[in-house]
Amino acid sequence: MSSYAVLDTALERLSASGPDLSNGFTNHAPMAIEALCVLGRGDAALPWLETNWRYRSMLLPRPKAGQAFADGDAALGNGRPEDWSVFLAGDFSAQNWHEGVARWTARLSPGASAAALHGIIRTGHAVRSLQDRVTPLRLRELRDAFAYWAAHYGTLPIAPGTAAPLPAAAAILRVKPIPAAMQRRGGAITTALGVLAEDPDFPAIIELLDVGGDPEAILSDVTEAFARLYLANAVDGMGVITFIHGVTGAVALRSLLPLLPPDQARTTLRHLWQAGAGLYAALGVAPPVAGPVAPPQEDAPALIERAVASGDEHAIKFTEALLREHAIRPSPAYLAAAAHAITALG
Repeated sequence: MSSYAVLDTALERLSASGPDLSNGFTNHAPMAIEALCVLGRGDAALPWLETNWRYRSMLLPRPKAGQAFADGDAALGNGRPEDWSVFLAGDFSAQNWHEGVARWTARLSPGASAAALHGIIRTGHAVRSLQDRVTPLRLRELRDAFAYWAAHYGTLPIAPGTAAPLPAAAAILRVKPIPAAMQRRGGAITTALGVLAEDPDFPAIIELLDVGGDPEAILSDVTEAFARLYLANAVDGMGVITFIHGVTGAVALRSLLPLLPPDQARTTLRHLWQAGAGLYAALGVAPPVAGPVAPPQEDAPALIERAVASGDEHAIKFTEALLREHAIRPSPAYLAAAAHAITALG
């Protein structure tokens, strides 16, 4: 059972921190704390924030806003999230935040892979918290989430395809990873994705997924396919982190779906499919695990306790996302992926 009582306190304590860490990666603290609240472990949220010295030492001050801009299209990808947060202030008030979510998701979904999918992931957490209760701090978090997405906006190559669209489990088998010698492992995920510009087969992948049915059901197909990708490809540190983001990026759409018109929901789903398939094309080492998956010995409450005890932000967020999907349409693949990641990261 979710417990959001501490979320605003945590967001207030994080309000002076920026969206990036001193090691060059993304600040996951707002997302991890929201996930703890959803897991019913709000009691662990403030201790995680206050006593996690490793993470606190990497927090950077919130950057100051620079020069204002009036043309959002021209500013996409400018790398200045604080300027974007100022620009978006009028789009995410208590009265119109629903409309802002639909409008900016439509504008930004072609860049779903931006910043290793962290834009839409943070947006999903922020939207879900607002569905619980609207507060000024949660509205600011939503604005900051979209600002990060817009500031780091970038697209993957797209071209018309000739193959008939398929369900996710079949479509992912049509995606072929680039040769290992060409993969850019060991650095940032965004750097690894850059090699796809040189892959002539990748641009048509966006059209492989059949999005003609119910978006909720298709999303379940996609998240299970990506959980099976994780199980097959989490063979080292790069694989673990990369394929976690494929799942959590797709699951983020779950919170947004009620706010999107059906056509936009399908378009956004297609772009998230492309982003997750792109991770596989750029860094995959094996096809997704097929057939029955042996569930772990732990049940959901035990997995939650292990994730919290690990203290790892990715383990917490990934476990929450997988258990959310498992509750909607149960599959041992979700539980097995959670157990694996907690062990790998803890």
